[in-house]
Amino acid sequence: MTSPLRVIGIDPGLTRCGVGIVDVRPDRSASLVYVGVVRSAPDAPIAERLKTIAAGIRDAIRIHEPHVMAVERVFAQQNRSTVMGTAQASGIALLLAAEHGMSAATHTPSEVKAAVTGYGSAEKLQVQTMVARILRLAELPQPADAADALALALCHAWRSGPSGRADGVETLTPAQRAWRDAERSVRR
Repeated sequence: MTSPLRVIGIDPGLTRCGVGIVDVRPDRSASLVYVGVVRSAPDAPIAERLKTIAAGIRDAIRIHEPHVMAVERVFAQQNRSTVMGTAQASGIALLLAAEHGMSAATHTPSEVKAAVTGYGSAEKLQVQTMVARILRLAELPQPADAADALALALCHAWRSGPSGRADGVETLTPAQRAWRDAERSVRR
């Protein structure tokens, strides 16, 4: 039996940085390894906040030894300071991946939502619900940053195949296949 791919997902943020780690088997079934949020004080100097985030991510990497990393791709928002903080936290995560010899990829929020729910404009609650269902969790992962980190890890594993890299494996996730099959059955 092939061992699972262990993926760490990072939902970057300065105040709350979501960290989720999943094991994904070749049949695309997944299980929870770890989920948490690294928090930094909004009134702390930026260097201290980034140090706190780095320490939290570094601990998760050291303890759980993921194979690859997925980070939410920073996109333009109205609030420039939010974008800057998100970009800085994202840079910290990508640097840590390189330091630990992991390949890393970024995924847009709509890519992640489509992978997990089958719909690129899904609401936060839909993402949390599907993550809980996929990972067979008794409760929704909280806060949303934690669920988003798990969704990023699942998206990356499903989109990249069992090796963690694109290798010609079908790119539809289980949620996308279910959506496609439901649409086909309605058309018949």
